Amino acid sequence: MLDSPLAVIRSVRQLEGLRVLDIGCGNGRLAKELIAAGADVCGIDPEPTALQTAMDTAPLGRFTIASAEALPFAGRSFDVAAMVNSLHHVPEPLMSAALREAARVLSDDGLLVVIEPLTEGSFFEALRLVEDETIVRKAAQAAIKAELSSGNLRLLKSLTYVRTETFDTPEQFLDRIVAVDPTRLEAIERLGPKVISDVLNYARRGGKGTLTFEQPMKVHVIGRA
Repeated sequence: MLDSPLAVIRSVRQLEGLRVLDIGCGNGRLAKELIAAGADVCGIDPEPTALQTAMDTAPLGRFTIASAEALPFAGRSFDVAAMVNSLHHVPEPLMSAALREAARVLSDDGLLVVIEPLTEGSFFEALRLVEDETIVRKAAQAAIKAELSSGNLRLLKSLTYVRTETFDTPEQFLDRIVAVDPTRLEAIERLGPKVISDVLNYARRGGKGTLTFEQPMKVHVIGRA
């Protein structure tokens, strides 16, 4: 079942010995999973705090501070480049450049796996209380479409799966979105206590009082032209 980044990558390549670049590696969780499956993983992220977390999470990985639109690697250095929840965080004018950079560092038969959240689902609606990502998420999809249309890249597979995340409290949900972007804390403080009840309105309640949020994710598996 293709319901996670790891499952998607496994569906297109055997991981043992695979050279993988995790673009926008964040906390390093995906890098850790890929390494456990036998891949040789390098991760980049522009945020020093995130990179330190990644190094702690996946000590067998190699990590460096860099931006997606300016990768510090030679061409054909990787078998797979993964952009998971990261393209929409690239400044909109640089999204296409980021996709081209990812393609540049791939081997001739390498694959670019782009997984992006769509503008729907209860997670998206709850996040909108703090930050509305409608414009940047749509821009990311538009950039992918533009690069595919240009002939620089070719689409091999596309699919959508639903990511589910469960929390014990609404505060845990808020901690989760702040961990991705610490600037969101200011918005949460400005919204005040009401944000707690507003978050609860979008959650699906579990039998033990847990709160589940769903986020549809769009997958593009792309090859070099």
